[in-house]
Amino acid sequence: MPARPLVLTAALNLALILALPGLAGAAGMGGSDTTPPKPTETTEQCEGVQVWDPETKTCVDPKDSALDADTLYRAVRELAYAGRYTDAQGVLRAMPDQTEDRVLTYWGFTHRKMGHRVLARSFYRQAIAANPDNLLARSYLGQGLVADGDTDAAIAQWREIKARGGAGSWAEASLRQAIRTGLTYNY
Repeated sequence: MPARPLVLTAALNLALILALPGLAGAAGMGGSDTTPPKPTETTEQCEGVQVWDPETKTCVDPKDSALDADTLYRAVRELAYAGRYTDAQGVLRAMPDQTEDRVLTYWGFTHRKMGHRVLARSFYRQAIAANPDNLLARSYLGQGLVADGDTDAAIAQWREIKARGGAGSWAEASLRQAIRTGLTYNY
């Protein structure tokens, strides 16, 4: 597909945002949170693979911390949204359950954003196998398929999202728009 002029791409993105308000924010890993994560000390003060520990009020190595899985998960999401994919993967490594579908989804997301599309698809498929109703993994898988030119497979994921009750969700709407326009989302 030929590259679109920058002005046309910006206009299309603006039109999508205005037409579908739910696309304006980043999706949460569960697919229900459509607002971008607010920057915290994790992205504002911590460097590399560190997470802010509210108890000690310091940046800590997630492997050596007492932070719970949900706190680590929020840090992964925040780091990934900030484009710090390698740091997000470092925090993912500290997650206690590597087979949890939200962890697998973020492994897929970070790998896709780093250009490792085959590996990303593998993680998305593992996430879907662990939880067939993981609409976000389906949407991200579909967006990767769009980027790879496999629109038919992307449409199959879009249909699955709708069949699983995701019609009108960020996961469904963002994949639908990616299929229509060829543009995928960076969150």
